[in-house]
Amino acid sequence: MNIALILSYDGTAYHGWQIQKNGPSIQETLETAIGRLLGQSVRVSGVGRTDAGVHARWYVANFKADCTIPLDRLPLALNSFLPNDIAVSGACEVPDGFDARFDCTRKEYAYYLFPSALPDPFLAGRAYRYTYPLDLARMQAGAQKFVGRQDFAAVRSQGTPVKSTVRTVFWCEAEAVGPLIRIRVCGDGFLYNMVRAIAGTLTYVGGGKLAPDDVSDILRAGDREAAGPTLPAHGLYMNRLWYEQTPELAPFALDRAETGFFL
Repeated sequence: MNIALILSYDGTAYHGWQIQKNGPSIQETLETAIGRLLGQSVRVSGVGRTDAGVHARWYVANFKADCTIPLDRLPLALNSFLPNDIAVSGACEVPDGFDARFDCTRKEYAYYLFPSALPDPFLAGRAYRYTYPLDLARMQAGAQKFVGRQDFAAVRSQGTPVKSTVRTVFWCEAEAVGPLIRIRVCGDGFLYNMVRAIAGTLTYVGGGKLAPDDVSDILRAGDREAAGPTLPAHGLYMNRLWYEQTPELAPFALDRAETGFFL
């Protein structure tokens, strides 16, 4: 049986999704919990390799196993073996060929900025505190320059080699959410640290270091040094997912709009 899990997690205590030799990961923690519950070793495939400290409001993973537990009860059973910073909210059987990574057609990430000279202990580790004023209208104007199919070499970090740095961004928005600024980026794929670099570039736009129109010039030049910094991981969330050819996942509304601050 091929089982898809819908989960969310606070990535603060983990070295990212993928199993690492130097510390705990979401993947390893989940595989250990499933193994303890089902009494069998499993390999879990995830929708993406979130980095150390990155969070996920929505995440999809799948694994193959013999499971006699009714799938509507599997989340409750599995959560009893998981730490409080990882939670499974749904489970369903998917076609044998389904893979959480390759069947996902688009993803949306959200980056949260807290523009304030004073810290807030309740936001520490969940939003990046930016100590200078930001002009939201300028940021929104700059965000629109990222939309479309274009080369995003200027907003990526060096990592695993890729064949092409061209990606499609369906939308990029900068908006106020309570005391925070949220940057939402939806695309068909992302380069290493791409969203964090987009967020850093938009802070430069909002702070007056760059003009909104400069973003287009930077992308055309492919100049990483001209763009803004790669912001810290703790402000980044995997936010929404689309599985357009997998109706089994439709009841879990992975593409629903956010209804609140983080939830």
